[in-house]
Amino acid sequence: MPWWAWLLDAVGALLLIALLYGIALVVRRRWISRDGGTFEFSVRVRSERAGRGWVLGVGRYSGDHLEWFRIFSLSPRPRLRFSRSDLEYVGRRDPEGAESYSLYSGHTIVMCECPNGPLEVAMSPEALTGFLAWLEAAPPGRRIRRH
Repeated sequence: MPWWAWLLDAVGALLLIALLYGIALVVRRRWISRDGGTFEFSVRVRSERAGRGWVLGVGRYSGDHLEWFRIFSLSPRPRLRFSRSDLEYVGRRDPEGAESYSLYSGHTIVMCECPNGPLEVAMSPEALTGFLAWLEAAPPGRRIRRH
């Protein structure tokens, strides 16, 4: 078999793998959102350098937990889970510099406190309204600090 035939076979196999990966991502997104309540939700996983460390994802409310799924992962399980009782809203800000390119368009950065330290997440203004309502729906005796 000539070398160019091997090359064509390899390119065809790579295209098939890319197509299957894309289909798997669509199926996974549909499976995650089967119960509704999903929204575009990014998490800052590293904060050493300004504007860096953001990972795009999808958020889903599940009872007293907010689950975060990486957007390009095939895992059916959430990568992070935030308990409503552990999250405390601190404030919000607009993306600055490189953050504007790292996040979904029009998203607001929300600062929270959790037992592991500060947490920055990004979501649309509409999703922020739902997030604050979800936090305020906590059992009586829980306060939300606002700045």
